[in-house]
Amino acid sequence: MATISMDQIKELRDKTGISIMQCRKALEDANGNMEKAMVLLAKKGAETAAKKAERVLKSGRIASYLHGAGTVGVLVELWSESDFVSRHEDFGKLAYDIAMQIAAANPTYGKREDVPEDEKVKITDAFADEVKGKPDAIREKILNGKLDAFFKEKILLEQDFIKDPSVTIRNLIESAIQKFGEKIEIGRFVRFSTMK
Repeated sequence: MATISMDQIKELRDKTGISIMQCRKALEDANGNMEKAMVLLAKKGAETAAKKAERVLKSGRIASYLHGAGTVGVLVELWSESDFVSRHEDFGKLAYDIAMQIAAANPTYGKREDVPEDEKVKITDAFADEVKGKPDAIREKILNGKLDAFFKEKILLEQDFIKDPSVTIRNLIESAIQKFGEKIEIGRFVRFSTMK
């Protein structure tokens, strides 16, 4: 087993914002490999988020972002279980980053469940026409790939984070859930633009 230094733990904590104990454990499990430790922490974050999915959200924060000379503006609700978390400076930074993401990427929906069924059918039919002549064995894979790419652009949780494209907004939320130990969820959002 590799010896884990305090510098390695600090570096991982600075990159993730996750507790020292969790960073130490991830580095130990990864035998000191920083990249593998980050993957382990991301996996743990997803597991933690799933465990907390049924909890009630009672508090939150509204963040705003104005881009450039005020040509694009965003308001977003970010919910948590307690006001202790929602008042935390890092929670506010997360809300601001999500507002900035919405300004830059202009998502239509928050999560896949928000897409109306008739819209899903229309999109599926449109892409099904594009793959009509393909062999049966790969037609479904191509169709699913096209749908995933389309929804990744339109759904906030599936978008790559503009500040770090190696993580999605869903990963960002899962990491915050792991960090704060509470369920966190994006509520409503609205994007205003003076550009047509």
